[in-house]
Amino acid sequence: MKQDSKLSGVLHVLLHMAENDTPSTSESLAQAMHTHPVVVRRVMAGLREAGFVASAKGHGGGWVLSCPLEEVSLADIHRAVGEPPFLAVGHRTERPECLVEQAVNAALDGTYREAEALMLARLEQITLADLSRDFHRRFAQSGLSMKEVSHAV
Repeated sequence: MKQDSKLSGVLHVLLHMAENDTPSTSESLAQAMHTHPVVVRRVMAGLREAGFVASAKGHGGGWVLSCPLEEVSLADIHRAVGEPPFLAVGHRTERPECLVEQAVNAALDGTYREAEALMLARLEQITLADLSRDFHRRFAQSGLSMKEVSHAV
């Protein structure tokens, strides 16, 4: 089963945007996320509705962050992009009348809910500023130039 990397991709793009002094176009963000600009615009629309980004049209336009990094948790971003599932596992539903399947699914459902609640609680504690500080620490240790890290965003 393919993993859903939407949250990871959006966080990646937001950190790149935090490093830019100019707006980022949907095309450049799509290049960084290895996707199509239409996908970026859809995802960014949810972030705009939540007040995390803003967009400007025309020459020199694009997407910019519109909130302080310290005020936005990873859980906030997760909600803004539609709450994609954390876990790419599920259970059987071929025979809902089967008592064994019912017992297994009941056990797994509770475990999955607990795991997702734990993940969401942890994401509430991490801000975009925390990610930015971690990036800057890694960058300082890497010896790379900002251009080498930019991914063309």
